[in-house]
Amino acid sequence: MHELSIATSILKTSENEVQKINGKNVTEIFLEIGKISGVEIPSLEFVWEQCMKNSVLDGAKVHIAEPEGYARCAECNHEFKISKIYDSCERCGSPFKEIITGQEMKIKKLIIC
Repeated sequence: MHELSIATSILKTSENEVQKINGKNVTEIFLEIGKISGVEIPSLEFVWEQCMKNSVLDGAKVHIAEPEGYARCAECNHEFKISKIYDSCERCGSPFKEIITGQEMKIKKLIIC
């Protein structure tokens, strides 16, 4: 379950940002986790509360945006929606592509008090 290490990384980054401005804690956190990032949102939510207990993120409201996966075919340059990283081009069938969106895993915004 790599979601625990992801939650720990989010906590460390948040602690650093709170410390930079001499804040107390985070009241809201906005995350962007792409649908083909490999992160299981229910698993992340499962470990979240325990991982954030007595930290700057304890009690913070969590907002998670899940961008869809999109790719550009390396053969025909067609852009298409993908649900798995190994999906082939819907136009020409080529497996070669550049993934444009859907693999994001980032903190977009923290509201710190």
